[in-house]
Amino acid sequence: MSTQRSIVIGGGAFAGLALALALRQGLGAEIPIIVADPALANRPSRDPRATAIVAACRRLFDAIGIWGQIAEGAQPILDMVVTDSRLEDATRPAFLTFAGQVEPGEPFAHMVENRHLIDALVRSAEAAGIDLRATAVTDFAVRPNGIDVTLSDGSVIEASLLVAADGARSKLRERAGIATHGWEYDQSGIVVTVGHERDHHGRAEEHFLPAGPFAILPLTGKRSSLVWTEKRDEAARIVGLSEDEFHSELERRFGLHLGEVKALDTPRAFPLGYFVARSFIGERLALVGDAAHLIHPIAGQGLNMGLKDVAALAEVIVDAARLGIDPGQADVLDRYQRWRRFDTVAMGVATNSLNLLFSNRSALLRTVRDIGLGLVDRAPPLKSLFIRQAAGLAGEVPRLLRGEAL
Repeated sequence: MSTQRSIVIGGGAFAGLALALALRQGLGAEIPIIVADPALANRPSRDPRATAIVAACRRLFDAIGIWGQIAEGAQPILDMVVTDSRLEDATRPAFLTFAGQVEPGEPFAHMVENRHLIDALVRSAEAAGIDLRATAVTDFAVRPNGIDVTLSDGSVIEASLLVAADGARSKLRERAGIATHGWEYDQSGIVVTVGHERDHHGRAEEHFLPAGPFAILPLTGKRSSLVWTEKRDEAARIVGLSEDEFHSELERRFGLHLGEVKALDTPRAFPLGYFVARSFIGERLALVGDAAHLIHPIAGQGLNMGLKDVAALAEVIVDAARLGIDPGQADVLDRYQRWRRFDTVAMGVATNSLNLLFSNRSALLRTVRDIGLGLVDRAPPLKSLFIRQAAGLAGEVPRLLRGEAL
């Protein structure tokens, strides 16, 4: 092998830790893997949110030894219903329904609570001998044969490659001078976990309202995770309400089909936007996850897009290393970019178009989209195609997303 230098991952959330585990599995113990993130000091995780993990990404977690640790607390999404209505409408007719399997016995997605997933990733990384450092990457300098990575504690690591997995406001992307293209929506996503009297039976619901989608995503027990889109000012008003006032707003949108509903944690609002980095790579630098792209949550694909980055980047690095090629070389990183950037841009365009189509009060657009949803609902082959696309199993799928070890 031409180099034994380290690979440094700046960012210790889902993408960074999953990449570290995939690389350790594929490269063995010879090449040191370092994950640097101040948030690694905050254990156990207290993140109250939950995330939809599509089938391909569940296969990735299975391949890197994580799924068995979290499967008991994961809620399969067994079917999904899509409605289109106004807040004042008395009924919400279902225009589109999906059965939730991509293969017999394999749901197209599971809901996983973030804190359980991040804690399992950290435990596995420690057990695999990955060097976890609760410090930030503050600087880096590219040399002809490597990259010197400086951490906030003053230590310098001689590496072959630096991976920026440090989120949408990536300092590493900014430090590399990689611009982004995109915009902010005049929308925020309100996230809250609710309890309800009746069982959801694994059904996910997405109500398209004029302000944006109101998604009810099933969790284990009689609980659901809500992703509730509103105009920014309205979202700020709603999360600032008293408990009783918030309950009233929640009930208007949630309805009573699952009985009495109650917020189980404090609702929080997150501003929504779209951007994609103009390049996913720099000199001995690769961007993954939110550092590379941010999309609207309307299709529930944000984290899954980042895990697809992880699967592709891990595969190109491991393939290069097995051929004795420096994994930080430009041609290796270019293969990663070619693999991921087009798919990411296409998904960004699709989610933006869906948001424009559904988040409005136009009667004409409502008629057009409802006819479209009805036609899809009556076309099983098209529904099957949509399910496979949503599950991350369409196109050129990296080995980890097929459930294969590197």
